[in-house]
Amino acid sequence: MKIRIVNQSGNPLPEYKTHGASGMDLLANNEEAITIAPMERQLVPTGLFVEIPFGFEGQVRARSGLSIKNGITLVNCVGTIDSDYRGELKIPVINLGDSSFTIVKGDRVAQLIITRYEKIEWEQTEEIDETHRGEGGFGSTGV
Repeated sequence: MKIRIVNQSGNPLPEYKTHGASGMDLLANNEEAITIAPMERQLVPTGLFVEIPFGFEGQVRARSGLSIKNGITLVNCVGTIDSDYRGELKIPVINLGDSSFTIVKGDRVAQLIITRYEKIEWEQTEEIDETHRGEGGFGSTGV
């Protein structure tokens, strides 16, 4: 599948780093360094504009290395890029670490996964089918 992309960053296009990778790294496109203090949030530009087909979405996810080593993750955990969005892809990052973290142009800040989804219609009813689990949630299946 091919997806149209405009790259105004000067960085390489997102790419899969290994044969089995599901995500492509998104690179920062900031002219000046962005320093994020602990518990601070920043929006990091990418310079990318994508044309995601109807029936697909882009999922922006944190990079595990940045998260575990520096506490850098996404404000909203997983960001959704809808098929009708045409603005610049920007990464909402938060620093959960103990010290400031600096992002410069070209840094790998997140990863992008393109995935198919289904549109549904609600069928309102008075009851739904029972399951073995039932109403058990939030740790009900074990620690």
